[in-house]
Amino acid sequence: MSIWTPSSWRDLPILQQPTYPDAADLKRITSELKNYPPLVFAGEARTLTSQLAKVSRGEAFLLQGGDCAESFSEFHADNIRDTFKALMQMSVVMTFAGGLPVVKVGRLGGQFAKPRSSNDETIDGVTLDSYRGDIINGIDFTSEARVPDPQRMIQAYNQAAATGNLLRAFASGGLADLHQVHKWNLDFAHQGELTKKYETLAHQIEQSLQFMEACGVTSKTYRTLRETDFYTSHEALLLEYEEAFTRQDSITGEWYDVSSHMLWIGDRTRQLDGAHVEFLSGVNNPIGLKAGPSMEPDDLIRLIDKINPDNIEGRMNIIVRMGANKVGDGMPDLIKAVEREGKKVVWSCDPMHGNTIKASNGYKTRPVDAILTEMKQFFQVHKAEGTHAGGVHLEMTGKNVTECIGGVFQITEEDLSSRYHTHCDPRLNADQALELAFLISDSLKEARS
Repeated sequence: MSIWTPSSWRDLPILQQPTYPDAADLKRITSELKNYPPLVFAGEARTLTSQLAKVSRGEAFLLQGGDCAESFSEFHADNIRDTFKALMQMSVVMTFAGGLPVVKVGRLGGQFAKPRSSNDETIDGVTLDSYRGDIINGIDFTSEARVPDPQRMIQAYNQAAATGNLLRAFASGGLADLHQVHKWNLDFAHQGELTKKYETLAHQIEQSLQFMEACGVTSKTYRTLRETDFYTSHEALLLEYEEAFTRQDSITGEWYDVSSHMLWIGDRTRQLDGAHVEFLSGVNNPIGLKAGPSMEPDDLIRLIDKINPDNIEGRMNIIVRMGANKVGDGMPDLIKAVEREGKKVVWSCDPMHGNTIKASNGYKTRPVDAILTEMKQFFQVHKAEGTHAGGVHLEMTGKNVTECIGGVFQITEEDLSSRYHTHCDPRLNADQALELAFLISDSLKEARS
């Protein structure tokens, strides 16, 4: 049996990686990154593992959401703030109406690399390397922009550090105080039934807080009323970058990838004998594993055994992404295999990636109805199997984008061109995400009863 090291992945087959033109420059940049301060701490990752253990037992719910792919051009404090506020809105709906504490994890502070279905892209007869995320190359369709540049890893690190710093400030500096629940409403939120529903809930929370204050329980004396725990996550795709931030914890001596609290393996890079599975099997962060329609039950068990051989509760997050009306085809067999083998996992639903379509005007989009349907079916299957529907994994933003069609406010295909800003896949806006949060809270309430 081979011994794991932060670089043992280099001896194995690897997919979805750029080819850098200057190997010496790549080595110089990654050597420099190895001396940079960590973006997160090992103790924080351990705390997240303990919180996810509660999720696996049905004692909490995981909300994981944020950008499809963070970009350098749209890096702005307001964008980070609005996504944070949208996630806080969702979490308070789930907690108050659904009756479970919510573990909040952002797709933020490191989600810069994206897997692609093709290595190249052709426009008007010109073929160039595919855009793989700002940490690798540029989105502009020019030969210069599409050349992989290791210097981009430095910029990604700096942006991730600033994002993490701001998120920590929001989580502990007052914005997360439950007394701010009305102020989490974003300026563009439509004045419709959904907004009224949220305002009614916010008023109920305020009344509850007033009662608690009368009993001596205030945000000054109880941290959980004024602060929240907020974690970061991203797909561990660019292993040159991830290896540079893999450090040995000074307290436990264990290895952690300190680029993020949680990392996940995508559906395209989950080969049992591949580099990505090898790398993430050796770090002690919580690990997500995307499971699409092609995932076989025996393969899932082998992957869990490889990544989490000690069956540590809270370490494995199985992120199921089947597509609407396909959940019942593949997911029950995966659940049965995990239950049969006694594996301790968090079951999370990614209702985004299996529901991507191309609109008649050429825009890549996702129907909100399909997203809601897949989420409902995820809960239904778990109810039938007697297991816990543990979480949701979303591509979303607090910006007023028009990228997903449908929903309460009926964004149409004609609306897509007005505010279509994503660098890769379409995201839910805050209104659409809030609609999903109410659906989840109703499902949680039903499961609890």
